[in-house]
Amino acid sequence: MTVWSADPLTLAGALSHLRHEPGIELVESSSGDSAARSGAAAVAVVLTQQFDEATVSQVRKLVREPAWRVVLVTDRLREPELLAVLECGVRAILWRTEATPARLVRVIRVAARGESQLPAELLGQLISHVGRTQRAAAYGPSLALQAIGLATREIDVLKLLAEGLDTREIAEKLAYSERTIKNVLYGLTTRLQLRNRVHAVAYALREGYI
Repeated sequence: MTVWSADPLTLAGALSHLRHEPGIELVESSSGDSAARSGAAAVAVVLTQQFDEATVSQVRKLVREPAWRVVLVTDRLREPELLAVLECGVRAILWRTEATPARLVRVIRVAARGESQLPAELLGQLISHVGRTQRAAAYGPSLALQAIGLATREIDVLKLLAEGLDTREIAEKLAYSERTIKNVLYGLTTRLQLRNRVHAVAYALREGYI
């Protein structure tokens, strides 16, 4: 398994706990292919305070390699972020406040078996989301998409996109990096199954978001 964190102290603490755990072998993330070929279940633990741009980028990088089963340890997740996390392919989520060494090891073993695990409150959010989507689907695809909802940042990006701004100009207006804007648009079009940016703007206009 491998561990990633943007915070060196957090990373060092996690490694010190896991290094001597029986049955856990720490490797570099680049060793994922060899782990897959050997038949080992390669688990990647991602430690972060929030599901930010750096974390999104790292998780997507890890899940592009089929061997890595990602466990996310984080402080908090809102419902739109939860959906984005699951879309990225994260197998299990653990709150940082509950991430004792023993509990972290248990979640790692869950992921290694190919299973999933969420905190109870996140599971409740997911069930509620599915229920809203299913109820809305009974009244047509448009309302089903409305049930998913758009985050404030997504709406801000779409408003500027509708005004004809390109990625760089939107990034400057909102004080984000261009990569963040691209990630927002990618997540939006993927989640709502929209074909491109024009389709995204059309959807937002039709549903009254902008």
